[in-house]
Amino acid sequence: YNLYRQYLRTFFAWCVEEGYLSKNPLEGIKKRKNEGKPRSLELETIEKLLKSINTKTYAGLRDYCLVLFQLDTGIRPGEALQLRPPHFNLKALEASIPNSVAKTRTARTVIFSPQTGKVIQKLLATRPKDWTDDVPVFASENGMVLSVNTWGNRLASYSQKIGRKVTPYMLRHTSAIMFLRGGGHVFALQRQLGHASLVMTKRYVHL
Repeated sequence: YNLYRQYLRTFFAWCVEEGYLSKNPLEGIKKRKNEGKPRSLELETIEKLLKSINTKTYAGLRDYCLVLFQLDTGIRPGEALQLRPPHFNLKALEASIPNSVAKTRTARTVIFSPQTGKVIQKLLATRPKDWTDDVPVFASENGMVLSVNTWGNRLASYSQKIGRKVTPYMLRHTSAIMFLRGGGHVFALQRQLGHASLVMTKRYVHL
């Protein structure tokens, strides 16, 4: 609801500026309060998801790696899909998200587990020799940037296999919930997720 309202409000504001309308018809229509419904995945679902991915193919290994990376870091899918090999420090188990990639345009560093680091290393080892460092780590089979919609469609196909809906942002939410349940500090979570303020992060604390 709020997203549709925002888009329409912006469009009608442009219409007013251009003289097509005398008043924005969205004036007075207020936002609806977000109830903060949980969109995290159960451990059983995560296990089923990982088992449903065929890692013997490049696309399958990439998908498996990306699922682990999102669960470890809580990174936004749009940010993860733009990361290049130089952004990863496998020895330190860190990935640098430059301001040009970050949604908030603020650079940050995320950390991941040794297990995920090994899979990322394996994925990088399968890259064709003619792929340069300009090719994203989680690229398509032809070395192009994988779109968020394509990633969502890939997860949708796995969802059909396991009988449980999984989306890119559900992986992000699951990461946040698991982090807090594991004793993680809310300020560390804010930094990891890349939230500009604690307002969004506090939703996960509430959940």
